[in-house]
Amino acid sequence: MAFYRFLITFAATWFYSGKSPKAPGTAGSFAALPFGWLIWAYGGNSALIFASIAIFAIGVWAAHMYSHMLGIHDAGEIVIDEVVGQWMCLLVVPLAGEWMDLVWLFAAFVAFRFFDVLKPWPIRWVDRRVDGGFGIMFDDVLAGVFAMIALAILVHLIGG
Repeated sequence: MAFYRFLITFAATWFYSGKSPKAPGTAGSFAALPFGWLIWAYGGNSALIFASIAIFAIGVWAAHMYSHMLGIHDAGEIVIDEVVGQWMCLLVVPLAGEWMDLVWLFAAFVAFRFFDVLKPWPIRWVDRRVDGGFGIMFDDVLAGVFAMIALAILVHLIGG
């Protein structure tokens, strides 16, 4: 039973990054970036899409179970949802395995955090009205979609 609780906590908090005493969502987003970049570097966008879908499915379960363990819906330390949203942003930036990747990783980080914190409609609506692990995960997917659109426009404008 203790190992089961450990697995749930480990997944929901993305390797305990969500246990950060300050800005756990930001810490989780930041902790997602190296994994996302490595997945992209070794498998490209296809691998990143597959990994995002897999983490979404695991996240629905882990977020639901962790919320149940704590008795709190969408506790701040649940950051596996940030992982999927953050990885989605990497799909549209021109990563090339070079130093410029750091600039694009930073842009993806800022764009996702902006929409995840601001929560424009319909993100805020989903955040407030869709329950369970799916709701916890889905509002960050929407924030990722908004950030992807903003980043795609930026890439187009500057010719990434």
